[in-house]
Amino acid sequence: MKDASATAARKSAISRAERHSPFLRDALSQLVELPSRFIEQGAKALLQAPVDVPHGGLSAVLRQQRRELALTVALGDLAGELALEDVTTALSDFADRAIDLALREAVRERVPDTEFAGLTVLALGKLGSRELNYSSDVDLILLYDPESLPRRARDEAGDAAVRYGRRLIELLQRRDEHGYVARVDMRLRPSPEVTPIALPVNAAISYYESSALPWERAAFIRARACAGDIALGERFLREINPFIWRRALDFGAIEEIRDISLRIRDHYAQGQGFGPGFDLKRGRGGIREAEFFTQVQQLVHGGRDPGLRAPATLDALSELAAAGRLEPEEAKAIGDAYRALRTAEHRVQMIADKQEHRLPEGDELDIVAELDGREDGAALLDWLRPHVEAVGCHFDSLVSERSKRLSNDPDILRSELVQLGFPDAEEAGRRIAEWRSGRARSVRSPAARNAFEAMLPTLLEAIAGGPDPNRALNRFSDIVEKLSSGVNLYRLLEARPQLAGHLALVLAHAPALADQLARRPTLLDGLIDESSFSLPPDAEELTDTFRDLVAGAPLDIALDRVRRQVGERRFALGVQLIAAHRDPITIAEAYSDLAEAAVVTLAEATQREFAATHGEIDGELIILALGRLGGRALTNASDLDLILLFDAPLDARSDGRKPLSATDYYGAERPNGRGSAI
Repeated sequence: MKDASATAARKSAISRAERHSPFLRDALSQLVELPSRFIEQGAKALLQAPVDVPHGGLSAVLRQQRRELALTVALGDLAGELALEDVTTALSDFADRAIDLALREAVRERVPDTEFAGLTVLALGKLGSRELNYSSDVDLILLYDPESLPRRARDEAGDAAVRYGRRLIELLQRRDEHGYVARVDMRLRPSPEVTPIALPVNAAISYYESSALPWERAAFIRARACAGDIALGERFLREINPFIWRRALDFGAIEEIRDISLRIRDHYAQGQGFGPGFDLKRGRGGIREAEFFTQVQQLVHGGRDPGLRAPATLDALSELAAAGRLEPEEAKAIGDAYRALRTAEHRVQMIADKQEHRLPEGDELDIVAELDGREDGAALLDWLRPHVEAVGCHFDSLVSERSKRLSNDPDILRSELVQLGFPDAEEAGRRIAEWRSGRARSVRSPAARNAFEAMLPTLLEAIAGGPDPNRALNRFSDIVEKLSSGVNLYRLLEARPQLAGHLALVLAHAPALADQLARRPTLLDGLIDESSFSLPPDAEELTDTFRDLVAGAPLDIALDRVRRQVGERRFALGVQLIAAHRDPITIAEAYSDLAEAAVVTLAEATQREFAATHGEIDGELIILALGRLGGRALTNASDLDLILLFDAPLDARSDGRKPLSATDYYGAERPNGRGSAI
C-alpha cells in the first residue's frame, strides 16, 4: 500500500511537471529514462547514485548534470519525498562541487602541472548557508595567497588570480541547450565598484577588521569556504570572526540590521498588499524578513554563545529556541512560515527556471498552484496568508520603535523628495544614497547613522522650503564629508527642528558660514535657544565678559578662548542677518562691537604677556580703527584696519629683566599694515 501511494505521488509529480512547467517538460523530453527510474527508485535513491555524463568538456558536463539534478530534485519535491532542507542541500552540494571543479579547471588550463593551492572561494548568501533554491545566484568572494598561488613565471599574482576568476565565471555561466551551471554574483566582495574580482587574503582581512560596513557583518553570518583551498578560506574566516561575532551583548546590531531590512521593505512592501503579484522574497512578511529577524537574534547573542551561529535559517531558529533566546512557539511559527514561503518560491521558479520571486497574477497564479497540487490560485493564497502575516508581525517588533524616516528605496525616495519641493529629486536622491553608503566618516558608526536618519526628514523639509534646495544640499554634503564625527550634530538637529531651519538658511544663502560650520559644527550650539537671536551686549560689556574669560590665562590660551567666542557670536549674527531677524545696519554695529571687545581684550593680554619678560614702561598704547571698523559698519568678512600708536618719552625704558626702549617696546611686534580678521 505504501509503495502504491509513493508510486501514485511520483506519477502525479511527473504529470504536473509536464502540464504546468515548460522548464521541467523540456528536461523530461531530453532525459527520457529518468522518469521511469524516478517512479521505480524515488528521488533520494537517484540523488545518491553517481551521475555519469560521458561527453563534452567540463562546462558542458556540469550543465547536463545540473539539468538532471534539477529535474530529480523537482520531481522529488513535487512528490513530497524531499523536505525543504533536502532540496536546498542537494542544490547547494552540487553548486559546491561545480565551483570547485571549474576553479581547478581554470588553474589547470594555464598551469597544468602545478599542484593546486592558494586560491579559495567563499560562499555567502543562500549558498553559504546551504539553502540554495532552484534559480539562485551564487554569491562568491574569491581570495588568493600571493605566496602559494599557482601561476606562470611571468604572471603577477593578482593578474593570475583575476584571470582564474574570470574563467571560473565563464565556465559556470556559459549557456547551451542544456542551460547553465550557475549564475555568479561577486558583488559582495569589498568595494566591488573599484576592486578586482580576486583579492589577496591579507588585504581582505585588513578591510574587514578596519573598514567593513554593517551590512557586510550580517552577510558573513552565512559565509563559508566552499571550493578551492578550503584551509585558506577557513583561516580567513577565523581571522575575521571577531568582526562578525562580538562578545559584548551587541544591541547596536539591531539598528544595523534594521536599516538593512527597511531598505528592502520600503520598496517591496509599501503599497503592496498580500495577494497576486506579492514578492515572496522581499515583501512584508516574506523570506527576507524571516531571515533578518533570525539574524538579529544571532548577532545580538551569538558573540557569547557560539551555538547560535548556525548559518541556515531553520537551524538557527532551532538553536535560538533551545537556548531560550526565542519562545518555542515563536521559532516554530517563523520556521513554518519560512518553509511555506520557500516552497512557494520554488514552485514559481520551476515554471521557467528564472530567478523570480513574485507570485504571478491571473491564470498564471492558478498554474503555480496546480503545479503544487492545489486547486487554484485562491487556495495557494489561503495557505500562504497566515504565514506571511506571522512573519510580518514578528518583524514589525524589530522596527516598531522607528520614527518617521525617509525611504531607502530610490523610487520611493525620489517621490518623497519631489513632494518636499526639490527641483532635481534625482540628484538629491543620489546625494542621500552617498551619505547612506557609509563612506563618509561622520555617518559610519551605527550611532551616527541612526542619528543621521532620524534628523534627515526635518533637515530636508527645511532645505526644500528655501530658495535653492539643491545648492543647500550640496553644501550640506560638504559638511557630512568633512566631519570626523557627526553624532552630536545630527542628534542636535533631530532634537531642535527650528535649528534645522536655521541651518537650511545658512546652506542656501551663506557659503562662508557653511564652510565655518563644516570646520566647527559646534557653532550651531549657539543657536539652540531664542537668546541666540538677541543682540550681543555693547563693546564695553563684551570687553568685561572677555576679560573674565581670559583672566589668568597665558596669551595662547586667551587667544583661543576669545577666538571661539568671537566665532560663535559672529556665526549667530550671520544667521540673524540671513534670517532677516535684524536689519543690516544693526548687525554691522554688533559685528563692530564684537571686534572692538576682542581687540581690547587681546591687546591687554598681549601687554601682560610682554610685561612678564620686559617689564612695565612709562607709556600708553593707542589703537586706532579705520575703515569699516572705524565706521562701525563691519561685515562678517571684513578685515580689521588698525593703526597702532604709542605715547611715551623717547628715553623711556622698561623695568623688566630684559629692558627695552620705548620704540622697541611698542614696535617689537609690528603689525603688517592690515590686521587679520579675528
